[in-house]
Amino acid sequence: MNLLDLWLSRSIPMCLLLQSLVLMALCFPSASMCPKGCICQLDPHLHGLNVTCSQSRLKEIPPTLPVNTVLLRLDHNQIGAVPDQAFHGLRVLRELNLSYNAVETLGEGAFSGIEGTLQVLDLSHNRITSVHKDAFARLKARVIVDDNPWHCDCALQQAISGMAHNREATARVLCRSSELHDLEGRPFLAVDTDLCNLAKRTTDYAMLVTMFGWFAMVISYVVYYVRQNQEDARRHLEYLKSLPSKPKKPDEADDISTVV
Repeated sequence: MNLLDLWLSRSIPMCLLLQSLVLMALCFPSASMCPKGCICQLDPHLHGLNVTCSQSRLKEIPPTLPVNTVLLRLDHNQIGAVPDQAFHGLRVLRELNLSYNAVETLGEGAFSGIEGTLQVLDLSHNRITSVHKDAFARLKARVIVDDNPWHCDCALQQAISGMAHNREATARVLCRSSELHDLEGRPFLAVDTDLCNLAKRTTDYAMLVTMFGWFAMVISYVVYYVRQNQEDARRHLEYLKSLPSKPKKPDEADDISTVV
């Protein structure tokens, strides 16, 4: 065996090994890609990863998630907020489960970047009281929002109107609190009041009350000022009256006697 044959006999197995490693890296996620406390499994039907982080005691959404995640389970944790663009790089995400967490509010960009692919969004059993009016505006997914302490206001009414295609979800929104106390405990869809105009009227009323208060203060000050001046004038007049009369001069007295 010459040197060429020897080199080929050793190089070919090495090339095959490298090819195998490359294929494994492409087909299976590495441990470094999967967030701590999560399990990442390849889904052969959806051609992506199922990332399960359920019951992992997470207090925030993992900052690094595999870009080919198609199903993300973050349920039963202690996540308190969904930052804007938290899922921006997940371009093939189809299902997002955030149920049984401690989320209190949702901003305008909470689901930015996944509007076109997301099919299911589970936000049930959280602490959501309010959302930005455009939080769900571009979502086409089925949204589950059961069991949240909703505060029924103008922003929520606008957000609900943007979910007209998802009537099943909006029908489950119950008012825990509201500016109108008679709405508490009622389904939000039963609200026939324009809460945005109500808020505007409330603001106008507050401005009117404030202006009236300032006007009353000005009038009170003017009345006080006039009365105080009158009192000062009266005291000054009394003081002048209390002064003794001016005594007559001797020359004036002699003139009077001569005339008599």
